[in-house]
Amino acid sequence: MNAQQMEIAESCLRGAESNSMSFPEIVGKLMQAGFESYAIDFRRATATYYLTDGESVVFPTHRLEAPIAPAFDINAVQAAIREAQRSAPGYTYLGFCAKVMAGGCAGYVVSFSGRRAVYFGRTAETHVEHFPQ
Repeated sequence: MNAQQMEIAESCLRGAESNSMSFPEIVGKLMQAGFESYAIDFRRATATYYLTDGESVVFPTHRLEAPIAPAFDINAVQAAIREAQRSAPGYTYLGFCAKVMAGGCAGYVVSFSGRRAVYFGRTAETHVEHFPQ
């Protein structure tokens, strides 16, 4: 992984956290730089970005003080996703993270080639969200 790819990945993370980049913009930049996926781990407060050759880079994320609920509430997770997809008034990425964590989401993986995000709970329940068409 070269320095430019690492810089792009970190700028996408910071762009999400500062609400200066949208999800489609982030996906486009990461794909153009050769990334195939990324994973957010709320328990460790990390973001990992993966290239197609298996190389990866990890960055710390903003640590939220909100606990991750013990039970995975798919309705709460889906409601937060729908707010994000429609850019609801007052939407922020950190607010989204707090909402899905309150819904028991421990993290998620975004696959560009699979055109989906997989959200997972503390006991490995999952919700697959396909990218909007």
